[in-house]
Amino acid sequence: MKKYLYFMLSLGAVFMLVSCAQKPVKTIADLKEGIKGETTASAKYAAFAQKAREEGNDTIATFFDAASKAETIHAANHTKVLEKLGEKMEAFTPEFEVKTTAENLQAAIDGETYEETVMYPGFIKDAEAEKVPDAIKSFTWAMDTEKKHETFYKNSLTALQAGNESTLPAGFEVCPVCGNTYAEGNVDETCAFCQTSRDKFEKI
Repeated sequence: MKKYLYFMLSLGAVFMLVSCAQKPVKTIADLKEGIKGETTASAKYAAFAQKAREEGNDTIATFFDAASKAETIHAANHTKVLEKLGEKMEAFTPEFEVKTTAENLQAAIDGETYEETVMYPGFIKDAEAEKVPDAIKSFTWAMDTEKKHETFYKNSLTALQAGNESTLPAGFEVCPVCGNTYAEGNVDETCAFCQTSRDKFEKI
C-alpha cells in the first residue's frame, strides 16, 4: 500500500512538473504587459481627448476618443486569452501625464510606434514559439490597429501645427471585435482584420 501511495504521489509530481513546463510563460507575461499597456493607453487617450476639447481641438479630440475605445477592445481581447490560459491579471492603476495637445499627440505617436515596431512583434514571436494561436491573433489585431493609429496621430499633429484641423476626419468607426479604426468616408463593409460586418461598428 505504501509503495502504491508513493508511486501515485510521484506520478502526480511528474504530472505537475510537465504541466508547468508546458505553460506558455512568456506569452502569459506578454499578455499581462499588453493588458496594462492597452488599459493605460485607453485611459490616457480619454484624458487627451478632454484636454484637446479644452484647447478647442474638437476634431482631434474625436480621434482620441476613437483610439481610446480601440485600446479598450485590445485590452479585453488580451484578457480573454489570458483567462483562457487559466491566469488572472493583477490589479494596477494606469499612470500617465497630460500636457498640451501637441505634446500629447507626440506622446501618442511615440507609444504607438513602440507597440507596432517592438512590443507586439516580440509578443507575436513568443506566442508563435509557445504555440498560442489565440494570443497571436489578439496581438496581431492590436499591432495592425496601432499602425493605423500612428498614421492618424501623425496627420493630426501636422494639421494642428499648420492650423488646419479642418482637413482631418470629423468622425470614426471602430470594430467592436478587434478594435480596427476607420476614418469616416473610408470604411470597409466588413472589417479588414476580423471580417466583422460594418453594421456592428461603433461610430465615434
